[in-house]
Amino acid sequence: MIDPGADADKIVAQCQGLTVRHLLCSHGHRNHASAKDEVKAQVGGATALSLLDAKGYLRSADRYLSDADRLQFGDFEVEVIATPGHSPGSLCFKVANHLFTGDTLLAGNLGRTDLPDVDLSRQVVSVLSRLLTLPENTVVYPGHGPTTTVGQERRENVAVQMLRQVG
Repeated sequence: MIDPGADADKIVAQCQGLTVRHLLCSHGHRNHASAKDEVKAQVGGATALSLLDAKGYLRSADRYLSDADRLQFGDFEVEVIATPGHSPGSLCFKVANHLFTGDTLLAGNLGRTDLPDVDLSRQVVSVLSRLLTLPENTVVYPGHGPTTTVGQERRENVAVQMLRQVG
């Protein structure tokens, strides 16, 4: 499970009949992490997020994740990609050619950049050097909004286009 942010009862209802092994948080903002403990209490699984965000948002976890960590579940492996910027400890999760980006990368733009702990330059570097270098057919599942692909974001992302014009 990725980003159990709110409405724990609804999340738990959708987990009926499933085995939850990990509750991964892409970052510590409430809308991505606040239901993790309640969901864990009802369905199990180990909570995990970056230690940088745990410190900043007082969010404890069973495990603290770092860049290049790998988590196994069944035949799947989750690769952790550190993408600081939207928050100090923002993480993305890659499973085969599927990428879950939280608020680091949204379809057509970056995640919110107007919050107090956002470091826009770090977020841009994370997107350009860590995410848009992945194969173009990588399917991107942002924390908000529609699904996209790495290729589409290389061509159409507003922030990327602005950077190309500037530099």
